Amino acid sequence: MMSSIALLPIQGHAADEADPVVATVAGIEVLASELTLAETDLDPQFAQMPAEQRRVAALAAVIDIKTLAHKAEAEKFDESEEFKTLMKFQRDRALHNAIFKATVVDPVTDADVKARYDKEIAATPPEEEVSARHILLKTEEEAKAVIEELDAGKDFAELAKEKSTGPSAPQGGELGYFTKGRMVPEFEAVAFTLKAGEYAKEPVKTQFGWHVIKLEDRRETAPPAFEAVSDQVRQLVMRERYGDLIKAARAEIEIDVIDPELKAAYEAINQQQ
Repeated sequence: MMSSIALLPIQGHAADEADPVVATVAGIEVLASELTLAETDLDPQFAQMPAEQRRVAALAAVIDIKTLAHKAEAEKFDESEEFKTLMKFQRDRALHNAIFKATVVDPVTDADVKARYDKEIAATPPEEEVSARHILLKTEEEAKAVIEELDAGKDFAELAKEKSTGPSAPQGGELGYFTKGRMVPEFEAVAFTLKAGEYAKEPVKTQFGWHVIKLEDRRETAPPAFEAVSDQVRQLVMRERYGDLIKAARAEIEIDVIDPELKAAYEAINQQQ
């Protein structure tokens, strides 16, 4: 049986140069714009393909969709109440997405994102962070013996490599920089009281064992670079503008949730916003 699919020249249909016809399925036109839409729905693995291969994959997807859509229409699937309900919801969602893109996504500029970044940085005071080393031991006696060796002039990092039971031993006990709240309370309570280059004269007991702690450095945290967080800030700007948009739109209409349980839950959510 002859296929009802016909491919037209890729350069398109003279009737609309901006959106040419690239194929027909049972006489139904497949537009270039439909291929563009189909490409956004392709599996992520297609993102690694050359552009022309992605375009062919999108064409194959659209042809399959229209082929089965034609068959479903012939069998009157489109006349069922379930399908009509689905189409109504899909239409509403498409309109939601259209106004979101036009009034929230597209108007956000790089300058808007940078201004929001600057506002966040100004409102977030820098935290103090310290860099420390430690030697982890099983008993208090072992820890006190290590402190005696340090008092005698032994190198902290070398002692850590030799005696520490912690995972940082091969790095000389180095823990890197950390802010308050990152370490167990007993450890950081001592670490943040030391001066740079100073080690604690008494062992510190935690759930992991007995620690001998040395402070290497103390500084203020640097804010993240704009380039590193610009995508996150853009999302923040869009979330805020979407919130403003939906709040204003709700104020213009009447919303009545009939189901009592859903009504209470919905109102509770809105009160938190």
